[in-house]
Amino acid sequence: MKLSAHYNRVNILTSMIILVITGIIYYIFIHLILTNKLDKDLAVEENEIRQYTNTFKKLPLPATYFDQQVSYRPATQDSAAIRDFSYTTYYNSKEKEEEPGRMLLTTVKLKGKTILVTIIKSRVESEDLVRVILLITLVITVVLLGTLFLINRLFLKRLWQPFYNILKRMKNFEVTRMELVGPEPSRIDEFEELNQSANAMAERVRQDYKELKSFTDNASHEMMTPLAVINSKLDSLLQTEDFTVEQGALLEDIYQATGRLSRLHQSLLLLAKIENNLIADMQQVDLKELIMQKVKQFQEIFERDGLTVKISLEEKTIDMSRYLADILLNNLFSNAVRHNIKGGNIVVDLSPTRLVISNTGRANDDTARLFERFSKSSESEGMGLGLAITKQVCNLYGYQIDYKQEAELHYFSISF
Repeated sequence: MKLSAHYNRVNILTSMIILVITGIIYYIFIHLILTNKLDKDLAVEENEIRQYTNTFKKLPLPATYFDQQVSYRPATQDSAAIRDFSYTTYYNSKEKEEEPGRMLLTTVKLKGKTILVTIIKSRVESEDLVRVILLITLVITVVLLGTLFLINRLFLKRLWQPFYNILKRMKNFEVTRMELVGPEPSRIDEFEELNQSANAMAERVRQDYKELKSFTDNASHEMMTPLAVINSKLDSLLQTEDFTVEQGALLEDIYQATGRLSRLHQSLLLLAKIENNLIADMQQVDLKELIMQKVKQFQEIFERDGLTVKISLEEKTIDMSRYLADILLNNLFSNAVRHNIKGGNIVVDLSPTRLVISNTGRANDDTARLFERFSKSSESEGMGLGLAITKQVCNLYGYQIDYKQEAELHYFSISF
């Protein structure tokens, strides 16, 4: 979830809760105020009845109005000193329906007798006023929340635009281009600091990359020369003198170790170039044609090991370096041959969305580190870099490579 959306959600939810609680409290207070006003009106009416009774020694006539009713009846001994406010309903003769009201039940003294007086005032206007106030409050709340949401959405989007611009530039940052993230003017101090930090980080990364690239180039160049000299001297030595069996074995070991070191150097250099995206000869590669060529190249090896190859190829063209595509297929075919069994099978299946190369072979219990560098089985004669290079090539072009094992079959699939 984006920060602005999260902020909007929390802000709107908090505002809604506060407004609802405030509205409830507001409603209760308005209701209490209007009820208190009705009670005061009832008390005024009670006081007028007492004054009239004291002055004229008789009760006022019972009155029935649209919004008020007054009635009398003799009081019992238990209700001699009663004075009570309560909610009630009464019949409105004009509207011909029951309406809510506020009632005062009190007593007056007349000629030594206690008279129970019932005064009822209508609550319709008060209830209508409360409803109007509540409706206005709800409308204001909805308008306020809507305005707050729109302001937050528009203002925050504009406010956070420098951040998103910096983030976009950081995502598009490529160390091989030797470019900085670039300036992003903003009136927000935190965004200015973020932009400065991003550019400082890019500068450090660029400098480290230059040093690493320089070291890799120098190391590659310096290693190639002594390796070439060693191989040349070994070739000359093997051609000029006779050796004993022990000396020949030692020279053969040296020759193989030198060749292995040379291949290791080339593989590590290739990995470094792939990881730093230094191979940029993008072109359209006919994968079907390339696979058929690769099968022909490995034909003698297949026949030597008695391997049966089955191919099912559909047309598929991909955009990538032909050099890397050749390395990828070469590694997969080499892996299928190296880890196969005598007289085993290799199946190549190419569809518009996937390439699957499967081979027979012994069960492999250690598959967690299959695509890591120098990960290989104990009986393997390789250097453990083939699948690591294959994985890096797939990552470079956004392909997904997977491995699964079913009984004695091993499947490597690349999803385009």
